[in-house]
Amino acid sequence: MEVDTPTPLTQGTQRPHTSATILCYECGTPIDGTKSAGALCNECIKTTVDISQGIQREATLHTCRDCERWLQPPNQWVTAAPESRELLALCLRKLRGLSKVRITDASFIWTEPHSRRIRVKITLQQEAFEGTILQQTFDVEYVVANNQCPDCAKSFTANTWRAVVQLRQKVPHKRTFLYLEQLILKHSAHKETINIKEAKDGLDFFYSQRNHAEKFVDFLTSVAPVRTKKSQELISMDIHTSSKSYKFTFSVELVPICKDDLVCLPIKLAKQAGNIAPLTLCHRVGTSVNLIDPNTLQTTDISSPIYWRSPFGSLADVQELVEFIIMDIEPSGIQKGRFFLAEATVARASDLGSNEITFFTRTHLGGILHPGDSVMGYHLSGTNFNNPQFEALEESNAHASTIPDVILVKKHYERKKKKPRNWRLKRMNKDEGEMLPRKQDKDRMDTDYEMFLRDVEEDQDLRSTMALYKAQQAKKHKDQMEGVETASVAETVNTEGDGVPKIDMDELLDEFEDLDVDDDQ
Repeated sequence: MEVDTPTPLTQGTQRPHTSATILCYECGTPIDGTKSAGALCNECIKTTVDISQGIQREATLHTCRDCERWLQPPNQWVTAAPESRELLALCLRKLRGLSKVRITDASFIWTEPHSRRIRVKITLQQEAFEGTILQQTFDVEYVVANNQCPDCAKSFTANTWRAVVQLRQKVPHKRTFLYLEQLILKHSAHKETINIKEAKDGLDFFYSQRNHAEKFVDFLTSVAPVRTKKSQELISMDIHTSSKSYKFTFSVELVPICKDDLVCLPIKLAKQAGNIAPLTLCHRVGTSVNLIDPNTLQTTDISSPIYWRSPFGSLADVQELVEFIIMDIEPSGIQKGRFFLAEATVARASDLGSNEITFFTRTHLGGILHPGDSVMGYHLSGTNFNNPQFEALEESNAHASTIPDVILVKKHYERKKKKPRNWRLKRMNKDEGEMLPRKQDKDRMDTDYEMFLRDVEEDQDLRSTMALYKAQQAKKHKDQMEGVETASVAETVNTEGDGVPKIDMDELLDEFEDLDVDDDQ
C-alpha cells in the first residue's frame, strides 16, 4: 500500500478586513457603525446632544447690604469677596442638576458693578453614549437681590440684644478711649457687635450672643488694666420646660490713670514697688500702668490686681500742664532706654518779660530738650492738691523734702499754620444716643482728639501699636466702600523747618480694608 507523502497546504491569501460603514442619519456622513454612538457623527453629536439640559441658566443670589454677607441656603450667611473662590462655590451650589455631571472649569465673566448681575462660565463633561464623552460650555446669569440678614435686622431693632459690655473710665478727657478704639479696630474686636452707643464716661457694646461679649471682655483684659463685673437679668421663663432667657451685662472699668498724668503713689505701695519715689509720671498705659521717677529714671509697673486692691487717682492730668521755657540744661550722663537724665533751669512762658523767676529741676527728657525749647510740665510750688496721698507725702519726714517745684512732662512744639495730614485713622461708627452732645462738649471732644493725634505724631512707640493709613489712598476709594467704621481726617501744622515730628510714609498702610471712608474735615 502506497502512502502519499504529506504535503503542506499553502496558506491562502487573507481577505482585507472591512468595517461596517453606515451613514449618519442627520447629515449622511459615512461613519464606522461599530464605533458610532446612536448612528451620529461627532459633529452631529455636538449639535444635537445637550448634556447641560436640566441645569438652570438663571438664578438669584441674596446679599445683605449692611454687612455684605451672602445667603447660603437654607439660613446661613457667609462672607465672600467679589469674584472670590467662596463666592464661586456659592454660585455653583445654587444650580440644580450639577451633581449629575462633572464640572471641569468655572470662572467669572466681568460685568458692570452697578448692573447687579453676576455671570459665571461653566464647563461640563459627561458620557453622552457608550464610549463617547462630550464637553460643553455655557453661561449662567445671577441676579443680586438685597435681603437683610437677621443679625443686621436685630441691630436696627430696639431691645434685641442678649449681652452688653459697659466700658467706663472716670477721667475728664477721652484720650485713653481714643487709643483703645484704635486697638479694637486694629484687631477687629468689634466685628460681632450689633450696636455701639455712647454713654457717660464711656461706651456700650451690644451683642446678640453671650459668648461674643465674653470674647470682647477677654480682649479688653489683654490690652488694658481693667476690672470686670458680671450681672444677669431674667427676661422670661417657661414653667413647663424650665427654660430661661437672660440678658447679661458686663461692667468693665478702666484704670483712671492716663499717659502723662502726675501720680502720687501711697508710700506703702511705693516701697513695695521697688522703693520708688512716691511722686511719679505715667509714661505708658498697657496691660499695666508704667510709672517713672523723673529724678532718678527709676521705673515700675503697677499691675491691674495690685491697683484695684487699693485704688488711687492721679494727682494732676494733662489739662493742668503749664508751658515752660528751657533756660539752661546740662545732661548728667545717665541713660535708661529712651530716657536721658538731665538738670534743667526753666521759667514759665507767662513770666517772660514780667519777672525773672526760674526753677531748677531734674528731667528725663535730656535727650530731646535744648536751651530755648518749650516744654510742658506741672507747676507744683504754690499749688494745692486735694489728694490724701499727696497730703501724706507732705507730712512724711523722708519724702517731704524731695517734692520738686516743677516736673517736666513732654516737649512742646509750636504749631502755627495748619495743613492736612498725610495720614488718617479709622473711627468706629457710634450711636450718640437719645441726646446729642452740647456744643461745649463737642468742642472738648475735638480738643481731646487733636491732642491724641499730636501724641501719635510725637510718640513712635504709641503709633507702632496702631494702624495708620495714607490719606491720598483713602480719597481715591471714597465712593467705593461701605462698612461699619468711618475714617477721620484731621489737620496738622506745617512741619517744614519747625522741628515738629512727622510720620514717614513707610509707616502708613496703602489702603483701607472694609471701611466706609468719610472725611471729617
